[in-house]
Amino acid sequence: MRHTFHLKTLAVAVATLSVASVASAAGLDRSGQDITAFLQDGTYAEAVYTYIDADVTGKDTSGNKIDDIAESYDFFRYGVKTDINDTFSVGILYDEPFGAAADYVGENNFVDQNPASPRNGEGTNVEVRTESITGILGAKFGENKNFQVYGGPVAQRVQADVKLRGTAYAAANGYTTHINADQDYGWLAGVAYSKPEIALKAALTYRSEIEHNAQAFESYPAVALRPGYGPQSGDIEITTPKSVNFDFQTGINPTTLATAKVRWVPWSDFAIVPSLYTETSKLNPAYPDGLPLVSYDDDQWQVELGLAKRLAPALAVSGTVGWDSGAGNPVTSLGPTEGYYSAGLGAKYNVTENWAISAGGKYLWLGDAEGQIPSKAIVSNFESNDGFVLGVKVSYQAQ
Repeated sequence: MRHTFHLKTLAVAVATLSVASVASAAGLDRSGQDITAFLQDGTYAEAVYTYIDADVTGKDTSGNKIDDIAESYDFFRYGVKTDINDTFSVGILYDEPFGAAADYVGENNFVDQNPASPRNGEGTNVEVRTESITGILGAKFGENKNFQVYGGPVAQRVQADVKLRGTAYAAANGYTTHINADQDYGWLAGVAYSKPEIALKAALTYRSEIEHNAQAFESYPAVALRPGYGPQSGDIEITTPKSVNFDFQTGINPTTLATAKVRWVPWSDFAIVPSLYTETSKLNPAYPDGLPLVSYDDDQWQVELGLAKRLAPALAVSGTVGWDSGAGNPVTSLGPTEGYYSAGLGAKYNVTENWAISAGGKYLWLGDAEGQIPSKAIVSNFESNDGFVLGVKVSYQAQ
C-alpha cells in the first residue's frame, strides 16, 4: 500500500528548522539568505528574530590575552507571499544578509597603548551591516504544477566602520575608515520541485553579486603629513558576493520530516579595498599592487541536516546538525574563526489553524584560527571558542 504524507499535516514541523539559521559563518555571512518563506503553500507571512552571542578569545603573538572580541548582535527577517492563482505567486522578503561586529579591549597588540597617542586606550573595531529587500515572482508548470521557476530584483544597502589600533597593525595603527550607506541592486533566480503527497520540496536558488559604489572617509596617521596622503574622502567599490542555496525536505513517515540545506558563497572573490589604505601599502616595495583591507582565501560551504517530528496535532519538535567550512585559515584579524560545527533544537506550536509560533536555539563549536593582517603576517591565535544562537518566529498561513 502506498503511503502519503500530506504536507498540511507535516507543515507544523517545517518552520522549526530555520528559526536560528546562521551565525558566525564564513566571511561576513549572517542570515543565510533564506527564501523558504516564498516556497510555502497558499498565503504565508513570517517575522523572525535571531540573537547571536559568540565567545572569541585568544592571544596575540606577544602572548597577551585577548578577551572576547565578538560583540553580540541580532537581526530580523521578514517574508510574505501569496498565490495569485494556481500558476503564479508573488512574495517580498527582507533580511540582513552580511555583517560583522568585533571589538578588541584590554592590554594586547590590538589596543593602542601609547600614552602620547590621542587614541590611547582605543581598540581595534569593525562594524558592518547590510539590509536586503527581495521581490519574487514565481510560475508553476507541469502536468500537476510540480515545477516552479522564480526570480526577481534585490535591493541591498551596506555601510561599514573600521578602526585599526595597536602595534599588531604596525604603521597602520590608527587607521580609520567610515563607509557611508549605499544602496544598489541585484537579482535572484531559482527553480523548485514539489511532490505534496510525500511532503517533498526541493529548491535551488542563485543570487547575483551586487556592486556598491559608496563614499568612504579615511585617515591614516602614519602618513598624514605626506602630500596627498592626508585624511580624505573618495569612492570605494564593494561587491557583496553571489551565492547558491539548495533547500530540500521530504516526509519520512506521516509525522516525520527530514530536511537538508546547502549553501555556497565564493568569499575568495570578495575584498574591501579603500583607496588611501591601498595606496599607502604601495609605498612598501613588497606590495606594488597594494593591499586590500579585508579579503579571504577560500570559498564558504555550509551544510545543515535536520529532522522534525510532529508530537501532537499542533506541536512539533526538531533537531539539526550543521557544518560551516569557514573562508580560510589564517583569516583576517577582524573575524578570526574558521567556520563551525553546530547542533540545534527547536519547537513549533500552532496557536490557531493559521497562526503559529516557533522557537529554537543552537550551540556552536567555532573553528580555531590564526588572525592575520592584510600583509599576511600572523598576529594572533584563537582556540577553543564557542557561541550560541537563539531565534523566535511568528508565522501565518492560509491555504
